[in-house]
Amino acid sequence: MTTANVSYQLPPLPDYTLQPLPPLISWISDAHLQLAVPIIVYWIVSLIFHVIDIYDLFPKYRLHTPAEILKRNHVTRWEVFRDVVIQQVIQTVFGLALAVFDEEPAFGKADYDVAWHAQNIRVAQRAIPFVLTSVGLNPIALASKVSASQPMLAAALSGGQYPDLVHIATIAGSKTQVPAFASWELLVAKIMYWCAVPAMRFLVGILVVDTWEYFLHRAMHLNKWLYVTFHSRHHRLYVPYAYGALYNHPFEGFLLDTLGTGLAYLVSGMTVRQGMWFFGGATAKTVDDHCGYSLPWDPLQHITSNNAGYHDIHHQSWGIKSNFSQPFFTFWDRFLGTMWTGDVSARYERSRRAAQQKFDQEQENQTSTLPVDSATTTTSVPKSEDGVRSTPFVARKKATSISQSSAGNNLKGLRNKVNESLHGRGGNVLGVERSQ
Repeated sequence: MTTANVSYQLPPLPDYTLQPLPPLISWISDAHLQLAVPIIVYWIVSLIFHVIDIYDLFPKYRLHTPAEILKRNHVTRWEVFRDVVIQQVIQTVFGLALAVFDEEPAFGKADYDVAWHAQNIRVAQRAIPFVLTSVGLNPIALASKVSASQPMLAAALSGGQYPDLVHIATIAGSKTQVPAFASWELLVAKIMYWCAVPAMRFLVGILVVDTWEYFLHRAMHLNKWLYVTFHSRHHRLYVPYAYGALYNHPFEGFLLDTLGTGLAYLVSGMTVRQGMWFFGGATAKTVDDHCGYSLPWDPLQHITSNNAGYHDIHHQSWGIKSNFSQPFFTFWDRFLGTMWTGDVSARYERSRRAAQQKFDQEQENQTSTLPVDSATTTTSVPKSEDGVRSTPFVARKKATSISQSSAGNNLKGLRNKVNESLHGRGGNVLGVERSQ
């Protein structure tokens, strides 16, 4: 039990007794749940976008066509999945090692912390008479004028003098009359403790993550050895998709994501449960930024200008030296002049046409080597509104390599549906044509 008493000019702080905090889920500790949350969030959000891909639910909001995934990416989906799992294993092992040194979560100090904030509010009121005097006002006259109708306001204008606010408290085993807090002071203190302080911790964490990732990410591009040795692996995905968000070299993944978010967690002073929200939110944002869609109803793409369209530019050969910011805000790109500001619609359209033409040419070469009976089964190739040829709606052996994994025959039908869907084009949905 801890006691903290001050001069009785201020209301005293209450005693408190810490008790072990019961876990949110009975069969897993909060520390272990904190490590599991970002992994669970990663695969849930990735699965949502994977289903959207498989069934081609929102073709007009695609940033790239499936033909581009086939012809422009230099890594198979299986390799992406494997490396993401490796990074998550490293992330979990590192988190488990750090958890050994963490104190056990406890509760019972909330009333004490609220009272501490209320004390600071009372102390801050002592500056009000000086501020009023400095701008030519008479604080005593103002307090007298409102004392009848607004006694609390009058007390605050007088520098936090509340002579009538007292209560009986037990101090050192004996009951004593001591000053009490005004109701408004306690209300503001509770808002600070339950809302403002966590929000400030999240803000600090966001600033740390954005700063860490920007400068390390930028260094990975400016230093040739770092890029070739580590970061070039992530850029095998010229056409990003959701579960490729954490496709990195394991060492880079540890430095950029695991160490960066861990540092933000420690610097900001978050609790374990606040860390769950922070890690889960950062993970969802990272996956969303690699999803390959510009969705008008996706809140994560509208909170800041750093969204899927913004980051997708960085994955293109012509935008690779710009848009380094990840995952939340773009202020470092803006301040340091690395933000892409040109029009991108024509560049995206050229990439789509080139990938489609390459795909169609390969299909023509393939069908020209088939027996006549097989070749005649191919239907005509429809044209889209903008003249880009779409994939013939027939099953092809090469097209089914869009996933290029050994997932099994039970997924073949789903993969074929993605392969046959090449509708999404519209550059007007990129959300990045204008200057950011």
